[in-house]
Amino acid sequence: MQMNGKGAKIWETMTGRAFNTGGQIAIVLDDIVYSAPNVTTGEIAGGNSSISGSFTLNEAIDLANVLRAGKLPASADIVQAEEIGPSLGQEAIDSGMKSFLIALGLVLIWMLFYYGKAGIFSDIALMLNILLIFGILAGLGAVLTLPGIAGIVLTIGIAVDANVLIYERIREELAKGKGQKEAVSDGFSNALSSILDANITTGLTALILFIFGTGPIKGFATTLLIGILTSLFTAIFISRLLIDWYVNKGNKLDFSTSITKGLFRNIKIDFLKKRKIAYVVSGLIILGGLTSLFTTGLDQGIDFVGGRTYQVRFAQDVNTEEVKEVVNLTFGSAEVKTIGGSNQLKISTKYKVDENSAEIDEEVQTKLFESLKPFLPTGYTYQQFVDAENNVGKMYSGKVSPTIADDIKKSSIWAVLGSLIVVFLYILLRFKKWQFSLGAVTAVFHDVLIVIGIFSITYKYMPFSMEIDQAFIAAILTVIGYSLNDTVVVFDRIREFFNEHTGWEFDRTVNTALNSTISRTLNTSLTTLVVLLAMFILGADSLRGLLFALIVGVVVGTYSSVFIATPIMYDTAKKLDENKDS
Repeated sequence: MQMNGKGAKIWETMTGRAFNTGGQIAIVLDDIVYSAPNVTTGEIAGGNSSISGSFTLNEAIDLANVLRAGKLPASADIVQAEEIGPSLGQEAIDSGMKSFLIALGLVLIWMLFYYGKAGIFSDIALMLNILLIFGILAGLGAVLTLPGIAGIVLTIGIAVDANVLIYERIREELAKGKGQKEAVSDGFSNALSSILDANITTGLTALILFIFGTGPIKGFATTLLIGILTSLFTAIFISRLLIDWYVNKGNKLDFSTSITKGLFRNIKIDFLKKRKIAYVVSGLIILGGLTSLFTTGLDQGIDFVGGRTYQVRFAQDVNTEEVKEVVNLTFGSAEVKTIGGSNQLKISTKYKVDENSAEIDEEVQTKLFESLKPFLPTGYTYQQFVDAENNVGKMYSGKVSPTIADDIKKSSIWAVLGSLIVVFLYILLRFKKWQFSLGAVTAVFHDVLIVIGIFSITYKYMPFSMEIDQAFIAAILTVIGYSLNDTVVVFDRIREFFNEHTGWEFDRTVNTALNSTISRTLNTSLTTLVVLLAMFILGADSLRGLLFALIVGVVVGTYSSVFIATPIMYDTAKKLDENKDS
């Protein structure tokens, strides 16, 4: 230990007194004595001291941490905490792994079905991508949270999207009559711009979230940033190496099967003609959502309002209203709702939420146990309840103080707004027209409002928790990332057609560009939805709210890139041209 001048003088007096009287020096933090060493060398001058004894390594580290904490001018309080029981944690791991493997298997099969032999190379690249993500996360010692899982899901969509973009461009080059080697080379070159633009916009979003976000949001951003880098590496380099190796050996690669060879070719849908209908449909959905938001509101979790929450599992099905009645008698007010099966409840209360001591935490938990005794097995003890013995009792508990809840809310809002501003500026810089930026940001706002509105309308009727917490914010951020990714790919194609077909009418250029991206859009959306649906159906109950938001977001994001972002860009650009002509 090393002290400043003032501390050294006090320390010299204290150690001299302890030595002369045969006393000890107590090291105390928050009224707990962590160590009480003897002074064996007389008074200690100069402020430098050391403590020796028969410590284990962990005991020495703990004591050092206590001494460092003692430098703080105020005591430390735990203002946010979570405790997950081992059985619930294992259930989440098992169901999550099972659903993820099934979803991944379906994606791999789809790529084989749609692209034939070329699908094998994309599957290898995708598997390597996932391996790299988990390897890097393990190397960093990162903890995989719900927001982190959302980042990995988005990463899988990005990785598949990059391969789909490349394969679709190669198919176009082959359709022009080019040789296989030339088609592969041109396909990779032509797809590169779209891949980079889509990944850079998503990467900028992740970077802003990492800077402004709190813990779980930082986890989402970290996973997403790693995933973007690994996806670019595997799609651009690994896929290229494998395809070039196969083609250079003289083998033929069609990038399709007999079923999918002519699929989505020569489509001539007039998307712009349907834009007014899309505006009306979207407007009505958003209006309904906003009405619900202002009247019903959202089911805000403790992350945003503060409080304590417990997930309790019973040996038999229980009546939610009966449990709510007895819990309200104990705490004054509490929210009780079914989560998963009818034998599992989530109980939230603001009882003594401003008091953060361990004693208060224990008091609240004890009161909860006493109120739930009639619904627990006969003779069930408090310790059995806390340990969730025989898979009955407290499975999860969480606590967030009101001040931290307010901080989380503010940082979440700033993170989302900051990412939108950065993306607007990047698209403006990249596409040279503010109309593209306006279209992209409008589509993002459209998607976010619809997802939030649907949550507000349906949360009372869903058999799973739809609380608005940090996991939901991660879902919203994922929707933003997915929507931007989809929109930028479409815009990149429109810009390419502008440069190639300068004599075409404006609406013809836009419609042709949209039609040419249909195959890519549907492939990417379907593969991402397959992953999400498998995890939603087979995954843990705690993930269902997050996955529901992602499923809605992917559907809405795919729709908005074609029917909102592009028409907004078209209408504003066309109006500007008309004003110039007049």
